[in-house]
Amino acid sequence: MTPSPTPTMDEARPVRTRIWDLPTRVFHWLLALAVSGLLATGFLGAMEWHFRLGYLVLALLLFRLGWGFVGGRWSRFAAFVYRPRSILAYLRGDAHPDHLIGHNPLGALSVFAMLGLLALQVGTGLLADDEISNVGPLSHLVSGAVASLATGWHAERGKWLVIALLVLHLLAVLYYALVRRHRLVGPMISGDKTLAPPAATVAKPSRDDAASRLFALVLFAACLAFALWIGSLRS
Repeated sequence: MTPSPTPTMDEARPVRTRIWDLPTRVFHWLLALAVSGLLATGFLGAMEWHFRLGYLVLALLLFRLGWGFVGGRWSRFAAFVYRPRSILAYLRGDAHPDHLIGHNPLGALSVFAMLGLLALQVGTGLLADDEISNVGPLSHLVSGAVASLATGWHAERGKWLVIALLVLHLLAVLYYALVRRHRLVGPMISGDKTLAPPAATVAKPSRDDAASRLFALVLFAACLAFALWIGSLRS
């Protein structure tokens, strides 16, 4: 039996790798600020700003949908759509090297849950009508019963689910930092992760050059223009 080759010093050395491209990082922090602003304005009753921030979140979600197919290597949905078998293996402690690079299986579920819930929250906001003064720009396209259901979800159940997911997200970040010694915030600021073998040997860096950043800017501008057009339909 041929013995396995001993890793060389270069192969065993941790490698600093670009994981999160700049558009993904900007999206992440803008979404965090916008959702925080939405919750604050909703509780304070500052509805004009609530609507404006809602259109911004709509634009951000549309951008992330597109960027999930054309963005950097680890920002693409294909990089963190895991099979149930892979999720179970991660929970058993049998992590694949890919789990240590971008979003791990639990992080991926959190991302999809947050994006889906925010999309539902924005959608119901666009259809909502409280029959007083706050009318979503698309409420005229649905019946009064549907608008009432959308209003109830948006103002009550959906809002508290968003808050619950945000709290779980923050707790997970603290858990990984304090217990697993896995820093999540730093790479989302710098874009880089220091990866040890075997993850370092399989991690391909995300594209993050001037051309991809310019394309992301154009894509976001188109998404923002669409969101503002939707907002212009508000009577």
